[in-house]
Amino acid sequence: MAIKDILLVDDSRTELHYVCGLLSNQGYSVRTAQNGEEALRRLEEQIPDLILMDVVMPGQNGFQLTRTITRDPRYASVPVILCTSKNQETDKVWGLRQGARDYIVKPVNPVELAAKIRAFA
Repeated sequence: MAIKDILLVDDSRTELHYVCGLLSNQGYSVRTAQNGEEALRRLEEQIPDLILMDVVMPGQNGFQLTRTITRDPRYASVPVILCTSKNQETDKVWGLRQGARDYIVKPVNPVELAAKIRAFA
């Protein structure tokens, strides 16, 4: 499956702007959400090919939202990459246990991000 449409979920406008720019420059169509509720609305509007998810967000955090999304049959096939400043091995293990397929630590390395996305194509 080719990755074309990405849903980027992060509560930081700065991070959304930066990562959205990286992805757009690589030819991806990017939609954004700043919290869990907004992310779920975006999913109902259109199912993306991939989700990039922050962990530390107000309300439902990225671990909880990843679990919700990956256990929903409508979205279970959409890969989630956690994209977070939480860099402990236990955070990565926990994220993968919640259903994420990969994990990248902020600040985002553009080459690493591109490689992780291409791995799902």
